[in-house]
Amino acid sequence: MKKLIFGLIAFIIIACNTKPNNQFELIGKTKDILDGTVLYLENTSSGTAIDSAVVENNSFHFKTDLTKTPVQVVLNTKDFSHYRFLWLENNPMTFDATNSDFRNAIVTGSDEENLSYNLSIETETLPRDERTQKEQEFVKLHPNSIHSAYVLSVYTTTWGKEKTKELYDNLSAENKRTEYGEKIANYIELNKNPNVGDSYVDFEMQDIDGEKRKLSEFKDKVVLLEFWSSGCLPCRKENPNLVRTYEKFNPKGFEVFAVSQDTKRERWIEAIEKDGLPWLQVSDLKGHENTASLIYGIHAIPDNFLIDQNGIIVERNIRGEKLNIKLNELLN
Repeated sequence: MKKLIFGLIAFIIIACNTKPNNQFELIGKTKDILDGTVLYLENTSSGTAIDSAVVENNSFHFKTDLTKTPVQVVLNTKDFSHYRFLWLENNPMTFDATNSDFRNAIVTGSDEENLSYNLSIETETLPRDERTQKEQEFVKLHPNSIHSAYVLSVYTTTWGKEKTKELYDNLSAENKRTEYGEKIANYIELNKNPNVGDSYVDFEMQDIDGEKRKLSEFKDKVVLLEFWSSGCLPCRKENPNLVRTYEKFNPKGFEVFAVSQDTKRERWIEAIEKDGLPWLQVSDLKGHENTASLIYGIHAIPDNFLIDQNGIIVERNIRGEKLNIKLNELLN
C-alpha cells in the first residue's frame, strides 16, 4: 500500500512539473529597433490585444496562453513602422529578422504560417489573373488549412458565388466550422448578385435612428442604391457631387438609399454630418460583411446601382455627369 501511495505522489510531482508539449512561445530577433520599443500581438479578426513585449538588444520574447489556435495576428510596433501578419500555433516559434526587413522575417514553428508566407511570396509579383489562379489552386489543394478558409473568406465577393461555393464545398468539415467558414457560408446563402436588367433585391436595415427601413419604401421612384463608408476616401470625395445631384433631381422623384460598410457608429454619423448628406442612411455596422453588400456582391467601394421607377437596375457604378445625364433621361 505504501509503495502505491509513494508511486502516486511521484506521478503527481512529475505531472505538475512537466511542461506541456504544445505551448505557444515566440522568441524573436530584430535589427535596428531601439531598446524599449514595444511590440504588440493583436488578433486580426477581433481587433483585440493578445500580449505585448519589449525589445531589448534587438530581441523580444512572447509567452502567453492562446485559447484557440491557429490564430491570425499582426505583430507590430505602436506606429506600425514595423509589422508582420502571422499565424500562431501552440508551439515554440521563432522570428528572425536579423537578415531581412521585419515583414520578411524567417518564422518557424507554425505550419499555417509557412503555408501562408510561401503563398504570398509565390504570388506577390504575379499579374492579377495569375495571382487569382494561384490562390484558388491553393484553396483547392489545401482543404484542411485554415489559411485556405481565410483566403476564400476574403475573396468571396471578388471570385463570385459559383467559384466560392465550389471551393467551399471542398473545404474540410472542421474548416467550415471556423469563423471564416461561417462567413463564406453566409455569403453563399445571401448573395443574389443582381445585374443590370434585373429587378432589385429588397432588404431591411436600421437607419441612424435605429428604425428598420426597406429599399422597397421608394417604390415608383428612381433610386440610387449607394454603397460607401466613412473611411473610404473616394466615397467621401464623391459626396459633394452626389449632394448637388440629389438637390437637383430629388424634387423630380430621385432618391438615394445609402448603405454604409462602417463598423463604428460614431464615425459613420460623424461622416454623414460633416459631408452634409441629406438622404436615407442605413447600416448594420458589420463592415465588409454588411448584409446588403453580400446580397449585391459588393467587393469594393464606392459602388452603386441605379434603379428605375419599375424596380429595374439600369446602371451600375455610375456617378458624376454620367449620373446626371441618366437621371435627365429617366425623370424627364
